[in-house]
Amino acid sequence: MAWWRRLSLRTRLTAIGTAGLAVGLALGGLLLMAALQFTLQRTMDESALRTATDVAALVDAGQVPDPLLTGQGGVVVQVIDSGGRVKAASPGADRLVGVLRPSELRKARAGERFYVPGERAGVAGKLRVVAVAAGPGWDRQTVVVATPAHAHHDAVRFMRSTLWVVFPALLATLAALLWGAVGWTLRPVEALRRGAAEITAAPQESGSLPVPDAEDEVHRLAVTLNDMLARLAAARARQRAFVADAAHELRSPLASMRTQLEVAQRHQPEDWPAFTDDLLADTERLGRLVDDLLLLAQADDAGVQAATDPVDLRGVVETVAERHAGARVTVAVRPGEEVRAAGDERHLDRVVSNLVENAARHAASAVTIAVSHADGAAVVTVSDDGPGIPAEDRERVFDRFTRLDNARARDAGGAGLGLAIVRELVRLHGGSVQLRDADGDAGLTAEIRLRAL
Repeated sequence: MAWWRRLSLRTRLTAIGTAGLAVGLALGGLLLMAALQFTLQRTMDESALRTATDVAALVDAGQVPDPLLTGQGGVVVQVIDSGGRVKAASPGADRLVGVLRPSELRKARAGERFYVPGERAGVAGKLRVVAVAAGPGWDRQTVVVATPAHAHHDAVRFMRSTLWVVFPALLATLAALLWGAVGWTLRPVEALRRGAAEITAAPQESGSLPVPDAEDEVHRLAVTLNDMLARLAAARARQRAFVADAAHELRSPLASMRTQLEVAQRHQPEDWPAFTDDLLADTERLGRLVDDLLLLAQADDAGVQAATDPVDLRGVVETVAERHAGARVTVAVRPGEEVRAAGDERHLDRVVSNLVENAARHAASAVTIAVSHADGAAVVTVSDDGPGIPAEDRERVFDRFTRLDNARARDAGGAGLGLAIVRELVRLHGGSVQLRDADGDAGLTAEIRLRAL
């Protein structure tokens, strides 16, 4: 079937449709021929039966004329007695020899209807035979009516010849219409192909495929493909920005380390401890940045799987608060009930820790952590009394490498990945995170909702 696969879709659809039409027309022609033949034969049998019934009535009444005053149109009528002799016949019919042989006469008396050669009555073609019993019981007779079937056969042959001429022409016309209809139907698909080729030829430019006006499957396909292209373009833009930001963030500590090493080469060995302390700080910062980038890359590739173990959220936040006991501002945990959620304790610890570090960096005097139940969810809030974030920027800060202007001025080494990591890890746990105004005159509250146990 390699040759079939090499054909165009339009050709294959037209060929399949034409084959289906050919089969349908052939079956329709056969049914038409069978119906015509059945109708003509039934009409002929009913006419012969009426004639035979009329003659049988005369036989029953003992008033059979000779010759029989019937049999117009070449119809042969004979009255046969029980011994097979012809007692009466229509004009032009044989009065000595019956049109049926003894075996055929027995079948006709049994009610069968069949054809016999027309030569027996000097008629071209075949004769259709119908027989009816007549006469008293002691003198049973049979009225035989044989109707020439040449007109019936001529009509069937004419219809067959007509179909042989009309059907090919009709099939060719329908195939041409089908070819045009398939081409018109596939025109939007060809437009999609050309649009895709143009987009492929210019991969750096974002584009969209033409959407047909008809509300059909091709329209839905075009809309779906455009949505996919938009998502791919957005992902490509995010990837370029991510790579550029990552390169920028990595360049700073590397440049600092290189500068310190070059300076260290020109100083005395006793000055090396100070340089090594600075190098260790930059190395630690670089390591944190690489770890954050690796975690985000794994989250993008579904390489990070969130567990579904029960986690004591109050224990998590208290551990995080203890780690930040020496922070610039006070980090406190509000008292309350025990709250458990399904997840990974290590990842949830990272989420709370990132939020606390971010809050402590911008708080004026204190950071407060609270854990509670709300609407069937486990809720963790981290609040600070800092300047807050404008409402229009609260969604943007979750993007990677996003740092607001005031944050850059106060940020001591942050790369703008903390909140991005928070969003990814919370998403893996099937939860949500949002920023809102803190309860009070100023500040910001980060709220996390997880599935409670």
